[in-house]
Amino acid sequence: MASPVVLGIESSCDETGVGLVRHGRLLGQALASSMDEHARFGGVVPEIAARAHLHALTPVVRRALDEAGLRLSDVGAVAVTTGPGLAGALQVGLAGAKALAYSLGVPLHGVHHLAGHVAADTLEHGPLPDPCVVLIVSGGHTSLLLVRDLARDPIVHLGDTLDDAAGECFDKVARAFGLPYPGGPAIDRAARAGDPRAVPLPRPLPGSYDFSFSGLKTAAARWAEAHAGRALPVADGAASLQEAVADVLTRKAVAACRAHGVATLVVVGGVAANSRVRALAEERCQAAGITLRVPPLRLCTDNGAMIAAVGDLLVRAGAAPAPLDVSIDPSAPLEYAALHPVAAPGTAAA
Repeated sequence: MASPVVLGIESSCDETGVGLVRHGRLLGQALASSMDEHARFGGVVPEIAARAHLHALTPVVRRALDEAGLRLSDVGAVAVTTGPGLAGALQVGLAGAKALAYSLGVPLHGVHHLAGHVAADTLEHGPLPDPCVVLIVSGGHTSLLLVRDLARDPIVHLGDTLDDAAGECFDKVARAFGLPYPGGPAIDRAARAGDPRAVPLPRPLPGSYDFSFSGLKTAAARWAEAHAGRALPVADGAASLQEAVADVLTRKAVAACRAHGVATLVVVGGVAANSRVRALAEERCQAAGITLRVPPLRLCTDNGAMIAAVGDLLVRAGAAPAPLDVSIDPSAPLEYAALHPVAAPGTAAA
């Protein structure tokens, strides 16, 4: 029997994403972002994000179906991010997914947001090698993982962020440098004209697979403060910060591949869109004889296609769908790709 079309919904932060995947192939996707509404606050405002999802979800579903040339009745399963993320934003996506799944009479799968980032690469490069090392770098998460069968096996954490993630570091230092939000793209643009060796910034936790960017953030901010009353060489600061982050991420990732005898490194998440992270990862993997896989830019940041990709893997693996009272888990740890938290007794399900 042919695999069903899986509709995926992502609403964990400020992007409303919908994707349609069947048997590992992306059929169509659409995205709406409320980023411009948050920019004047210097970060995401949860209430604004939730309201934006509420307004955007139905039109985004329609656009994704139109791009794929499909009707709603063609959907055979629904997948949705149930954590981690902003509680209100997750609730909107889950409510919409439940309405679609139950009205169509199709299975519903709750998906871990970070597993979605991992699965995004399969839409470009095919099935993940078993095993592979995955480096997830995003606004709120930096993790180094050992992944086998994403749909069936537990995900092994080799290292995680202990404080600020790489994306948070970019956002906070960008503000100190007078650059706009979001900080990652702004740092990347400014760094093009700078010298990556101009500012001696630290490389945190050199002997560990864990990550810590809080001290690096503070060092960069202190450097900016030291220029009070003088012109700040933003390009040099941005290039030096970007080099430090890329150096730490790629050095640890390649070391993990070597230590575990793994021949493939997959780099995913919003910070995987950073030009220096991509270039240094390619350089170091080539030198070490490691195959590097990085999704295209449109699949690095949050999107519905990545959630549909996980749902597609779960459906093809015969995974049990979510129960009727599936709820959200805003701080869910990454253990498995499927995430089916149930509402506590006496509380209303999403």
